[in-house]
Amino acid sequence: MEMPSNQSAIASNRDAWNDSARHHKENPEWLSLLEQVTQADFSCLDDTLCTVLQQVGVEGKAVVQLGCNNGRESLSLFALGADSVVGVDQSAAFLEQARELAARSPHPARFIEADIHHLPDELRERFDVALITIGVLGWMPDVGEFFRHVASVLKPGGVLVVYETHPFLEMFDPEAADPYRLDSSYFRREPFVQNQPIVYEGKVDQPAATSYWFVHTLGDLFTAAIAAGLQISHFQEYPHSNREELYDRYQQQTAQLPMCFTWVAVKHL
Repeated sequence: MEMPSNQSAIASNRDAWNDSARHHKENPEWLSLLEQVTQADFSCLDDTLCTVLQQVGVEGKAVVQLGCNNGRESLSLFALGADSVVGVDQSAAFLEQARELAARSPHPARFIEADIHHLPDELRERFDVALITIGVLGWMPDVGEFFRHVASVLKPGGVLVVYETHPFLEMFDPEAADPYRLDSSYFRREPFVQNQPIVYEGKVDQPAATSYWFVHTLGDLFTAAIAAGLQISHFQEYPHSNREELYDRYQQQTAQLPMCFTWVAVKHL
């Protein structure tokens, strides 16, 4: 199969997420979320991420979430004391949902439609803290370029917080006949390709724009961040899943896989 250019993969992924937005809104959890965000202390962030963010310190800070999806995590940052929050995503359909949630929230989050590779100049060196959570890095064909753009939005001395799925999990297929058999190389270079809507639970059996999920080793990620002028000050791996429920089966094993990680990087002064 002929691989797309980086630009065409990014554009196709945007179309795939726009296609998928309606399926996420049809989930019963959407109505619950609409009610929950009306509370000033609303948060959907788990204890792992909250602990790291509290250690970094977001109280009184200007925070940006890159790859904010429907904005629920961005709105959660106010419960940790963030002074201002901007969410950035390239999916107009998900940002429509984010603005719907924000309209019901007592907090003034702002949402911007932009591909991370074409950020508006107004975001340059504006933020104290940048946040990247589950399911962002895999959509990026070139993590070197990605982290250069991430670094560009931070003030000198600003901090990047990452909470992501561990790349070891990409070696397994939880839906295979033997889900514990190694299915793919850790050093895989070609992306996983999907032509169905992107949903977190089950599958939707209808055509959608092609999506491309890229595999990056920890070495790829650290090297890219360091080259972008980010100094890694924290890295921790965890045995719990922060991915789709299918991956929960890999928890609590005698020979336990690392399933997710957090890391913190500081932009050089």
